[in-house]
Amino acid sequence: MPEISRFYGIIIRMYLIDNEHPPSHIHVKYADSEAMIELENLNIIDGSLPHKCRQLVREWAELHREELVEMWETQKFHKIQPLE
Repeated sequence: MPEISRFYGIIIRMYLIDNEHPPSHIHVKYADSEAMIELENLNIIDGSLPHKCRQLVREWAELHREELVEMWETQKFHKIQPLE
């Protein structure tokens, strides 16, 4: 599972589509918390994250949503700049 970005202890990954399922989403890990976040609306579809972590991920994903959707569709993964 390629790591897409890492910032403030938050790790964001995306699985290969062969091992995945719709809707398009990212996997987020922070400390002992894990969640899947849908790219279309940036809502958590599985798991949970602390409120501040969820806000940071949402802010980052809003900045890079088009790039994330393209990665999901093409399966051409690369690092995306972290939130600063």
